Amino acid sequence: MTSELTPPPPEGRIRVEQRGALFLIGIDRPAKLNGFTPQMFEQLSRAFQRCEDDPGSRVAVLHALGANFSAGLQLDLFEARLRAGLPLSTEGLVDPFQLRPPLRTKPCVAAMQGICFTVACELMLASDIVIASEDCRFAQLEVKRGIFANHGATLRMVERAGWGNAMRYLLTGAEFDAHVALRLGFVQEVVRPGAQLARAIEIAERIATQAPLAVSATLANARKSVREGHEAAIADLGHVQSRLIDSEDAAEGVRSFRERRAAVFKGR
Repeated sequence: MTSELTPPPPEGRIRVEQRGALFLIGIDRPAKLNGFTPQMFEQLSRAFQRCEDDPGSRVAVLHALGANFSAGLQLDLFEARLRAGLPLSTEGLVDPFQLRPPLRTKPCVAAMQGICFTVACELMLASDIVIASEDCRFAQLEVKRGIFANHGATLRMVERAGWGNAMRYLLTGAEFDAHVALRLGFVQEVVRPGAQLARAIEIAERIATQAPLAVSATLANARKSVREGHEAAIADLGHVQSRLIDSEDAAEGVRSFRERRAAVFKGR
């Protein structure tokens, strides 16, 4: 992982940059349409783990260098892994696809542009908020390659867009644009080309000013509702709120309300 401006190696890399409370994670192999190699996936898992472990990092921002987010996997490099049924993430590190523990507890805002195929869509769907450039071309092409989308698309497309809308794209491999993605709930905003990262950073910065414990609790409860059902999430509401109300951040929230000023949260 690096934030230096040197050219990427042939196998690509993941750049990281600390920008205040934001942890930027950049996909860097533009000469190959940011096609993923095994080395890149290991670095991606390590980047998310580093963000998770760093108390100064409150929000991850996932983005890509060059004109395209990613054309997907360099499939020939992953054949053995796929045959063995292994995930693309690195065991023991935060899963970028949010399917297997350890899961991140901090939010991720994604900025998408250009070609966004296969695992690019699945990384998008694993993010919490997504900003898409108008030039985005999305597709789950796996059925055209004799495999299927097995890193979250079959779950999350159905969850957000409904069965028929999801099957239309999962079963045909057809492309769809940013405005269709917005209508189906896969992205939250569409912006002019080139503005996606700045807008993602703007939203991430706003999240970073909120109370970190409350942000994490909100993510955890919403995810529990999706994974385990409403009753499991409801059962957590009272005791989680009780824990939060005793935090220093909650006390600061009350003080800032009384003093009519912006709160300054410490994550304690």
